[in-house]
Amino acid sequence: MDISTSFAPVSRYGARGRRLCGGAFACAWLLHALPALADGAAAAADAQSGAQAATDTSNRTLPAVHIEATTDATTNATTSNGAVAGNLSTPIEAGSRLGLSSLDTPASVEAITSGQIEEKGDTNVTQAVTRATGFATDAAPGNGGTSVSVRGFSGPESITTLYDGVRMFPGAGTVTFPFDTWSVDRIEVLRGPASVLYGEGGIGGVINVVPKAPLRDYATTIQLGAGSYGEKRAALDTTGALGPMLSYRFYVSDDRSNGWVPRGNTHTTAVGGSLRLDVNPDLWFSLDYDYGRQEPARYFGVPVVNGQLNPALRFQNYNVADAAISYYDQWTRLNTTWRAAPGITLHNQLYYLLTNRHWHDSESYMLQPDGNVLRSDYIEILHHEKQVGDTLDATFDGHLFGHQNRAVVGADFNVISFLDTSNSPFDGSSIVPAFNFDPGVFMSPDPTVPAFRTITHQASLFAEDRLELTDRLAWVSGLRYDHIDFHRDTFATATTAASSFDKTFAHTGWRTGLVFSLTPDLSVYAQYTTGTDGVGSLITLSQSSSAFTLSTGQQWEAGIKQQLLGGRASWTLAFYQIVKRDLLSTDPANPDLSEQVGKQSSRGVEWSGALQLGGGWSVEANAALLRARFDDFNEEENGQSVSRAGNVPFNIPEQTANVWLEWAFAPGWKAGAGVQYVGRRFGDNANTVPIPSYTLVDASASWRATRNLTLALYLRNLTNRVYAVTTQNDGTEWLLGAPRSGWVTATLNF
Repeated sequence: MDISTSFAPVSRYGARGRRLCGGAFACAWLLHALPALADGAAAAADAQSGAQAATDTSNRTLPAVHIEATTDATTNATTSNGAVAGNLSTPIEAGSRLGLSSLDTPASVEAITSGQIEEKGDTNVTQAVTRATGFATDAAPGNGGTSVSVRGFSGPESITTLYDGVRMFPGAGTVTFPFDTWSVDRIEVLRGPASVLYGEGGIGGVINVVPKAPLRDYATTIQLGAGSYGEKRAALDTTGALGPMLSYRFYVSDDRSNGWVPRGNTHTTAVGGSLRLDVNPDLWFSLDYDYGRQEPARYFGVPVVNGQLNPALRFQNYNVADAAISYYDQWTRLNTTWRAAPGITLHNQLYYLLTNRHWHDSESYMLQPDGNVLRSDYIEILHHEKQVGDTLDATFDGHLFGHQNRAVVGADFNVISFLDTSNSPFDGSSIVPAFNFDPGVFMSPDPTVPAFRTITHQASLFAEDRLELTDRLAWVSGLRYDHIDFHRDTFATATTAASSFDKTFAHTGWRTGLVFSLTPDLSVYAQYTTGTDGVGSLITLSQSSSAFTLSTGQQWEAGIKQQLLGGRASWTLAFYQIVKRDLLSTDPANPDLSEQVGKQSSRGVEWSGALQLGGGWSVEANAALLRARFDDFNEEENGQSVSRAGNVPFNIPEQTANVWLEWAFAPGWKAGAGVQYVGRRFGDNANTVPIPSYTLVDASASWRATRNLTLALYLRNLTNRVYAVTTQNDGTEWLLGAPRSGWVTATLNF
């Protein structure tokens, strides 16, 4: 597990001037825009009757925005369970705060509904996300089991994860929540830079996990399951009304397994719920709480030599017998929505996030010439992170310069504290036979003590706007100013002296795009957007990286989207290029130093489609091809600075594809099968360790035995393919995927 905090940068020269100018420009733009937006909203209010004022503003003022999904009148939330796969008319929050559908968004956005998740048997978020276009897993215990790649970038710093629109800032490259799909209404993804929407990070994309909301109608679901390797599952979800104004939702799920390798047992629990108070049709509140506990497999893979895996090692686990990995997460959110006037809606979300993580294991393994395995990196790390924040925004529907206009302006604030306790420098080693060995116990000469503490204050102003230039042409734009103050205290240890430092980051980002509707169900778009990334985890910035600034990036994208056959079919096609500058690169004149001059780029094409055929047949498919390269990047190797220009960044597949075919062949019966392909990757930036491509075949079948009971069978990795999920230690250690497995579930609805 890599807990280093490098930084991927921006030019040092004139940075302070640009920050001040950018912040002033953002504030000035917002102050200038607000009167016009308010005037437009007021004009819209005067033009509407009192009866119209009680209707939803999104359905009243922007007829060109395609919103056709089923909504619950009391919750104002899209109900995704019955949505058609690939529906391009459903609003997707991850791509904009404006409530736009995919057809109206000048970007690549996609939604995975809870129905699609259930059909495929995906019980965790990472499984579900990697069926979306262009996504591939990079998950390992060291990154919380949630890391993915898309568009040539990977990891929690470059792929932003949201829960109900709230972002937790990753500490030391680790995000551990959300993980369970039982409570999920839908998972939304945005491909491409998202800094204009959510701040620093997300240059590759965004994942937004949206939980199920309370409903007025009573409904309860209970699920029991069992499967290979001692898997057991129990889950409950219930919702309903508690009176004329109050409704609730409560869920709990518990999964456990003995694992497919020794000491590979897992246990996860997720519990939470929501209370919603509808004061009147124009004012409602919701209080949400989620708790997650994970004990993932204590497994970091097997060693390989010269990129060659010995299949005999497939079922080996070289971790120590008393290894322990655990994550505990709590999220509390208070949402307020108020339709202050016709055409004006205010929304506020106050939240408190808490996470505790613990690693206690040996994580690095190397094959020796005599066939034994050298174990090292005896690591104990504890993370304690708290985040308190608030997001306030206002939506204005009206007219601007005589054209229909929707605008959102707002601000968010966060205070994040992070405490790292560890036994750095993680010394200790042992040698065990490759087979039939005593795993031993954790042994480290280094004490586990508090290492450092950080406090991060973040504040931003943001604005988005959609202006209908004509009946067919819309201009969508966004602007965001971020200011971050960071403080770190490093505690004295036997090997380090106490120290402290402060760092300030500021950035103004923007995006602009055009959407042209050739027909109501066919649109073409083009957009330009900027983004920023840290050169590592921003809230755990190290002293050695404190001299560097944020890296910057920009993306050009163009595409076409179409929905046809009355919504029973859809397809999208996108072309893009992303350039990220100011990576940390080894100084050619002094390999012990780094400079902020590196450059990385990716360009590619993505296609997705869905079709409902006659006779109960349906198919979903997607494919992504990209060219990811270092354009200017050096690494230190054996005391020398070596160029990696022209190489593919490690653990980045340049081809991915998914197909899922389903057949409802009889009343109450359904069967499905799918193929997932991930292309070749490299285990190191030198591209000397190729990781073979892999193809996985999954299947499912379900039978609605009675009106309330459904029985289902799920099969995964039918061909029993041996493959690497991800690699570490420059490709010398491969974390392998699970072999063929299956499980059954019984689901009761009443």
